[in-house]
Amino acid sequence: PKGTEFQQKVWQELLTIPFGKTISYLDLSKKLGDVKAIRAVASANGKNPLWIVVPCHRVIGTDGSLTGYAGGLWRKKWLLEHENPSLQQSLF
Repeated sequence: PKGTEFQQKVWQELLTIPFGKTISYLDLSKKLGDVKAIRAVASANGKNPLWIVVPCHRVIGTDGSLTGYAGGLWRKKWLLEHENPSLQQSLF
């Protein structure tokens, strides 16, 4: 997708988040080398035009909260639950 050099860098980093895992905006900004860029990282994440292909739904708040998603927080929650379903308890 088209975007600024910084957005491209953020989107490339999103591709490294494993299926079923999450990362905080703060940790993502640290991985990109600038802890102070957290708002810019969040903005670039929000401008991702390929929501599912570039998994921006895997980025959450530092406190574990679901924050911002262009497709709606209900969809972000669904995607995260779909990728990491609760393990069924065995009765035996």
